[in-house]
Amino acid sequence: MKKKMLVAATAFCMAMSAPVICSAADTIKFGVAGPHSGDLASYGLPTVNAAKIVIDKVNANGGINGKQVELLIEDDVCKPEISTNTATKLVSDGVDVVLGHICSGATKAAMPIYKDAGVLVMSPSATSDVLTLSGDYPNFFRTIAPNAAQSPAMVDFAIDKLGLKKIAIIHDKGDYGKPLAEGAQKYVETSGKGEVVLFEGITPGAMDYSAIVQKIKQSKADVVVFGGYHPEASKIVSVMKKKRLKTKFVSDDGVKDDTFIKVAGSAAEGVYAAGPQDNSANVLSAQAKEEHKAAFSSDPGAFFDGAYAATLVMLNAIEKADSTELDALKKVLQTEKVDTPVGTINFDENGDAIGVGFSMYVVENGAYVVVK
Repeated sequence: MKKKMLVAATAFCMAMSAPVICSAADTIKFGVAGPHSGDLASYGLPTVNAAKIVIDKVNANGGINGKQVELLIEDDVCKPEISTNTATKLVSDGVDVVLGHICSGATKAAMPIYKDAGVLVMSPSATSDVLTLSGDYPNFFRTIAPNAAQSPAMVDFAIDKLGLKKIAIIHDKGDYGKPLAEGAQKYVETSGKGEVVLFEGITPGAMDYSAIVQKIKQSKADVVVFGGYHPEASKIVSVMKKKRLKTKFVSDDGVKDDTFIKVAGSAAEGVYAAGPQDNSANVLSAQAKEEHKAAFSSDPGAFFDGAYAATLVMLNAIEKADSTELDALKKVLQTEKVDTPVGTINFDENGDAIGVGFSMYVVENGAYVVVK
């Protein structure tokens, strides 16, 4: 659809006898979609910042193949029903590539629109297996590992590292948390290393989670494995602390965010969470963080490295392909390795980055640190 519209617009411009301003191809339109407001803004705003930093440098050096890169930023609040409008708006504005979306549910809802338009989409954070492993979205790529890698990592950590085998698996019923929890449940059952003593969903946005905490207590679980985001996790661990429940809490990259610590306060201490692999030894990661501090006077937040990497590899693909056509971009992405803050990466035939993974983190003295 997008390519047909572009051809038609070009033909129209050429056919007009009077001077006409036809600026569709004057810039490379780089979309950034994600939660820029609301409870999950701390996931989306670092991605906007990463794109700004990289694109400002590229434009200052002359752009790409003689064209400046133009940012189109749209807020989806991590809600599927809004992300479809976000995607429609970006496509109607002539977007060439999209960095985002952030949440798996919002991403899944938006992808058919981008697919029909032939637009490349790359997420630094959406881990749903369906996005790459189903084959439904050949225009989707990501710079984070999928749930298929995250679920086993969480379970193995709880059982092998912490020595906890009676597991309560809780999820938020969403497109991200529920499949992650189901993957953990399946892995426990097939590995034979532990026992699932409770598997249950909660209602996102509820004011009180005392009922689920009571069920966790009654199950005599050694550890809670939670699939979901930080607003619900912070409430659950706060109730657990109030009830003096000593059960360990292991969660996912949806909880590995400083906002979780700020909201949960002292109840966050000792919480474990999977997150994008530790890139502290990567020189480009350190450089990107310093650039963020210089530009925004703060440390970057969640998924910043992955967003920075996604911006780099998409712009590199546009430059090398000298095109924004999907097939041309995919060829570069799947064959050429690029040095990024998440490593030297290219992508497999499904769109997953080769060489990225997860690390486990724990909250100590009010901050997430890598579990050695």
